[in-house]
Amino acid sequence: MTSDQAGVLWPFITGPGLPPTGAVMGIDQQSGGCFYADPGGWVLDDSIGVTNPNVFVFGKPGRGKSATIKAFATRLMPFGYRTLIAGDPKDEYAPICEALGVEPITVGHGLSARINPLAFGPLGQGWADLPATEARRRVAIVFARWLTLIRGLVGSQRIGEARVPFGPVDEVVVKTALAHLTGHRQGNTVLVETTIPELWRLLDEPTDELVAECRYATTRQFLDETRLLRDALGQLVSGALAGLFDGPTTIDIDWNAPIQSLSLSRLEALGDEAVGIALTCLNSWSRGMRELAAPGDLRVVVRDESWKQLRLGPEAVKSFDADLRLSRRDGDVQVAVAHKPSDLLTAGDAGSQAVAIAKDLLHLADTHILHGQDPPSPTTSTDSSGCRRSNRNSSPAGRCKARDAPCGASETRGTRF
Repeated sequence: MTSDQAGVLWPFITGPGLPPTGAVMGIDQQSGGCFYADPGGWVLDDSIGVTNPNVFVFGKPGRGKSATIKAFATRLMPFGYRTLIAGDPKDEYAPICEALGVEPITVGHGLSARINPLAFGPLGQGWADLPATEARRRVAIVFARWLTLIRGLVGSQRIGEARVPFGPVDEVVVKTALAHLTGHRQGNTVLVETTIPELWRLLDEPTDELVAECRYATTRQFLDETRLLRDALGQLVSGALAGLFDGPTTIDIDWNAPIQSLSLSRLEALGDEAVGIALTCLNSWSRGMRELAAPGDLRVVVRDESWKQLRLGPEAVKSFDADLRLSRRDGDVQVAVAHKPSDLLTAGDAGSQAVAIAKDLLHLADTHILHGQDPPSPTTSTDSSGCRRSNRNSSPAGRCKARDAPCGASETRGTRF
């Protein structure tokens, strides 16, 4: 019997859709063989339709999202991947940390841990000895990260039902103020780290030099036209998260440890919006800490409860979008977690810019893992994850697919975790 004839005797058995490289994750319910997770390797293999290593994990509560991510992260560790939990709202990853001899870092009122999302990170090291071109390059990267963060934080605040806008004029004001606070505007060879309260105070009590550089005729005009911006920043300084992300960083991360987790469990009582703002700060800070990662420093970055950040408005969605786009350059595997693909549609009103950007986030993660999702409406041929209804697997336990591969051809489909 030849391989051509075998299909007649076993017509419903499929072959592996992906090569057996990376970590063993489970059993393929269609072929009966093992299936593997190798996001970095898939990107490097031109025969596989994966162009980025990012992963979206969707699942109803209790269907195994966290168990899948824990297995994914720990089984990739022998292959050189370390794990960063960039915000653990429910301490779900604390047992893994303790088993690996790592103490989770808890952020909350009354605790010593403080994180400054406006920290320079590794790019601020050795500033006085940098050539002028390298110094300018680093300034551009750091200021772009800060502006993305400030835009997201300001845009998370509300005026009634609407979000506070952040336009080009606000960007000029914030960028100029940051340049003054850090000493970059004055041409200092050593830059000074600043904080969000210091930024707010400078905008609330602007110097004549700042007013002139921002092209305002008078200080009164500056204060009148930046009122929304200042009030939004003031609310962040004095609001529910006061004292947590508005001072110098007090934690020391061991980046050589197999896992690090930043716990936000103490913030759950403050509500989803406060947790979303905290996640935005942590995501920006962790990106800054990884901007000079050594070659071969591979990391799985878990973004739990990502839907809470996406509901903060279009600017917060743009911040999340920026993090995912850098994964291929940095060698990180960004793992975003939500309950269902349609969570992305709750980022704003139907047809809004926030929803359009959030829907496009699916294209920044070529691997989607689905647990216990409802079937799509009979009137639609595809669900919100991009999988055609005719190709979807009916297994209730979970599905994993590469976006560009046919659902039935992916070895990771129809798996039990």
